[in-house]
Amino acid sequence: MRTYDNPILEALPKHLQRYVVDQNYDRYSAMDQAIWRYVMRQNYAYLKDYAFYPYIPGLTKAGLTIERIPDLQEMNDSLKRIGWGAVTVDGFIPPAAFMEFQANCVLVIAADIRQMEHIEYTPAPDIIHESSGHAPIIGEPEYAAYLQYFGEVGSKAMSSGKDFQLYEAIRHLSIVKEREDATQEEIDSATKAFEEIANNMGEPSEMALLSRLHWWTVEYGLIGSVEDHKIYGAGLLSSIGESVSCMQPEVTKLPYSLETITYSYDITKPQPQLFVTPDFQHAYAVLEEFADGMAFRTGGIAGLRKAIDSGQVSTVQLSSGLQVSGVFEHFISDTEVVAIKTTGPTALAFEGKEIKGQGKKHHPDGFSSPLGELLGQKKSLEDCTDTDLQAMGLEIGKFCTLYFKSGILVSGQLDAMVREGDKLLILTFSDCTVVHEPSNKTLFQPEWGVFDMAVGDTISSVFAGAADKFAFDPEVSVSSTKTEKIIRTQAQLDLFSIYGQIREMRRSEVETGTLDELVQQVINHHPEDWLALVELYELAVFNGDDPNTKRIKDSLMKKAEQKPDLHKLIVDGLRIAETQPINLELVK
Repeated sequence: MRTYDNPILEALPKHLQRYVVDQNYDRYSAMDQAIWRYVMRQNYAYLKDYAFYPYIPGLTKAGLTIERIPDLQEMNDSLKRIGWGAVTVDGFIPPAAFMEFQANCVLVIAADIRQMEHIEYTPAPDIIHESSGHAPIIGEPEYAAYLQYFGEVGSKAMSSGKDFQLYEAIRHLSIVKEREDATQEEIDSATKAFEEIANNMGEPSEMALLSRLHWWTVEYGLIGSVEDHKIYGAGLLSSIGESVSCMQPEVTKLPYSLETITYSYDITKPQPQLFVTPDFQHAYAVLEEFADGMAFRTGGIAGLRKAIDSGQVSTVQLSSGLQVSGVFEHFISDTEVVAIKTTGPTALAFEGKEIKGQGKKHHPDGFSSPLGELLGQKKSLEDCTDTDLQAMGLEIGKFCTLYFKSGILVSGQLDAMVREGDKLLILTFSDCTVVHEPSNKTLFQPEWGVFDMAVGDTISSVFAGAADKFAFDPEVSVSSTKTEKIIRTQAQLDLFSIYGQIREMRRSEVETGTLDELVQQVINHHPEDWLALVELYELAVFNGDDPNTKRIKDSLMKKAEQKPDLHKLIVDGLRIAETQPINLELVK
């Protein structure tokens, strides 16, 4: 797989690198290049007046040009100057992974590009949306800081068990809708599957609510006032259709606040309302307000329940600072946290660094430990000094007994302990028995081996993923559904050849005879195409070729009358060709 010269990318955890795919620049046909160029020329003409001011200069800062689809190395050459990077992925990736990339200052860019039928807007992520939408605004330091911090918060958000099902349904629907050969039956089936899951999600998870804040700011945000605003959301900046329609009074504009989390969204339709933030400091403050209620800041039994419900690797941080990372399951009590239990590989860490000898190899089949205060002890075990422990009868090499207020009894030989600063984190016992006396349930037996007991009175934080992502290297959920590559017909290949010739003609002197021939080929053999004629019209206007100018325009306007859905695209294309002449310095 191709690697990019950017230190930001070299620092990515391995589990994120598994989502990265080759851009494979040769995949882009001359028609794909024409789609990119059309959208970018339209964007430049319109968004210079309606986009947030850093957008236009930000195109250059992000390594983008109007004339051709960006090469990821060129983007990385530009982005690394402002502390960011970019990678290509296969369509939608899980929200948690997307957020983690963002937290690491990496833009995730779908390698594919939309098909002609979706040139105004596509429900699938594509290189137009991700690069021309997100990248140009990153040159604004306050926005870049907001985006990176959103990723940090988002990477800690807890997902529900149904969130991944919804992600798979959205991904499948977007792929089907973007396929050229998809039947209506396939589209209807994918839509129905998506709607069935979306309508039965239950209480939205932290990630679901946070995704709404992300949607109404990073993707579809406006900045300024309700009466006077500009576009900064990438979904709008990359949609030549909705970037225009969203500014109309029919689309309600509301002040951005935490209440925005009550507004769900549909990626397949234009948005009925948009939210306006006065500045990025306000957007940051709303994010902070939401984060204050998240499990990574509140912890407790509610946070533990979120970890159990997710069914994914999560981290429970105890009041001592010890971090336990694994897949959590229900254990003993429904009303209070008396113990924690994981299944499968588990690791113990402190301040995001795995504790030596306490990784997945040491705990391959799970981990369990009582929590809480000891019966008859005024001082928390986590705060005890060696002198305190000796007074309690806890000494290395001696048989010891601990009795928790919850009714859990731990008895065994104390072999070792782990401290960090003033905090006691782990007590290790051999020949150990752990019993929950109220239920008469044995939780650990001597023949099971060494018992590492986590020390902590309460759960102070719960967040998604492992504490030490580099050491834990979790398994990732890479979708089995891949974006599908279409087998091209000979007619399509012939049309691509025409687009290629047009592209070359912009680089050199255009001969009228060659232009006549290409116009004739498109009109006679590719009557469904309109974009090639727009590009030929640009050449005719540029060269003062009045006969071809009239001929092409008449043909295009006839298409616009026959297919009203093409009318705006064609008219806008003609207008740009007439008002923005080809810049030979850009195309050479």
